[in-house]
Amino acid sequence: MNTQRRIAVLSLLILGAFAGRLGHAQTAPWPSKPIRFIVPLAAGSAVDNAARIVAEKLSRNLGQGIVIENQPGAAGLIGAGNVAKAAPDGYTFGGFNDSIMTMVPNMTQKMPWDILKDFEPVSLVATVEWGLVVPTESSIKSAADLIAAAKKAPGKINYGSGGNGSPQHIAMALFASQAGVQMTHVPYKGATQAAMGVAGKEVDAGFQGIATVNSLIKAGKVRLLGVTTPKRMPQFPDVPTVSDSGLAGFEFNSWFALMAPAGTPKAIVNRMADEVKMALADPEVKEKLNAQGLTPKGTTPEELGTATKAQFAKYGELIRKNGITSE
Repeated sequence: MNTQRRIAVLSLLILGAFAGRLGHAQTAPWPSKPIRFIVPLAAGSAVDNAARIVAEKLSRNLGQGIVIENQPGAAGLIGAGNVAKAAPDGYTFGGFNDSIMTMVPNMTQKMPWDILKDFEPVSLVATVEWGLVVPTESSIKSAADLIAAAKKAPGKINYGSGGNGSPQHIAMALFASQAGVQMTHVPYKGATQAAMGVAGKEVDAGFQGIATVNSLIKAGKVRLLGVTTPKRMPQFPDVPTVSDSGLAGFEFNSWFALMAPAGTPKAIVNRMADEVKMALADPEVKEKLNAQGLTPKGTTPEELGTATKAQFAKYGELIRKNGITSE
């Protein structure tokens, strides 16, 4: 091999090695930049609080910042739509509740997205536990008392919710359906306003997320009749479950679930699900979530996908049966 040819071959080898290094550098491991969580709910909501607690730990573990973007409005349709339209590159996730995922889609005829097709399930991060509350001075002392009062005077007992089709509305519709009673729905402009409606004796009762009414309970402005968990909550050891205090088998909670745009690489989805599980195993994270009335979960993407389909069907039947709309 002559000198010129040797030089040419050597040059090609050097260029090939350089190109290989460049290609490797361009395919940086995930995550190589900050991640955003779009929460289609107001700041200070149960899901928003939970997202911030978990994101803080995830950020430390992943070595990248996680930015929470609150995008409330239109019952979560806008914010969730922005997640669906985001690039499926692993740098945008949605922090949703099950109202956005399985209630609103069953009440809206022209949905801008499909929860079962336009998103990749990542993890059911935590459940938001709920309770049945009444004004402090109410003569209703248990779920059984509420059912008896509603049976004695159909339609005379009223309850507050965060609006038509809200989780508070769905929870009481489920309760009334299982108990076989009729009550009058009073929609407010949000969960907090509905809770204050109970405290102010504007309505007789209401289901609320514990995180929403915790301060009112502690201040003695509402009375917690029962929790909707299968067992008593450690935070309220003296409060029975709704199931034990009048309506056997009744359970209700809402979700904080992490979703990604459809098409997000499976490896990234699985990695994030694993990271969520690791974050939830931290005692400090557990304590903070429990203090907010949330129960850490941490599921696989497949488990969340299965749960979403089941919840979608369950609430679809309930909503149709009771003629519930978001109007």
